[in-house]
Amino acid sequence: MRRAMLAAGALLGLLAQPARADPAAEARRLYAEFAAAQNANDLGRVRALLVEDDSFLWVSNGFSIWGPEAAIARLARFHANEIWRITPDERRARAVAVAPDAAFLHVPLVLTVGPAAGPQRYRILISALCVETAAGWRIAALFTTDENAGEPGAE
Repeated sequence: MRRAMLAAGALLGLLAQPARADPAAEARRLYAEFAAAQNANDLGRVRALLVEDDSFLWVSNGFSIWGPEAAIARLARFHANEIWRITPDERRARAVAVAPDAAFLHVPLVLTVGPAAGPQRYRILISALCVETAAGWRIAALFTTDENAGEPGAE
C-alpha cells in the first residue's frame, strides 16, 4: 500500500510539471513576433527578442555582425527608409527542433524597402537559431541571403 501511495504521488508530481513547449512551434512564434516588431519599427522590441550577450550572430551580405547592439545599429540604418516591411512566406517556412531548448527556423520572405514613391522588393531567405533562455525564447543567430529562384531543388 505504501508503495502504491508513493507511486501515485510520484505520478501526480510528474503530471503537475508544466508541459514543455514544442521548440519548432516556439521558433515560429518567436519569429512572428520578431517580424511584427520590425514592421512596427519597434527596434527596442526587436532587441528584446535577441539573446542578451555578444554571442548573438547575424551573418548578412558577407558580413558577420556580433552582438545585439551592433545588430540593432545596423537595423536602424535600414529602418531609416520610408518603407521597411518584411512579409514572411509562412507556407514555405520550416522549423526543426534540434534540442528541447533550441530550434532552427528557415523563412523565405519578401523585404520591401526604400522611398514611398518607389520601394524595392527583395526575395530573402532567413535562417534563425532560436533558443530558450531564462528570459524566454530568443534569437541567438540570424543568417540572411538573397533567394535564388530557379535553382535545382528550390521551391
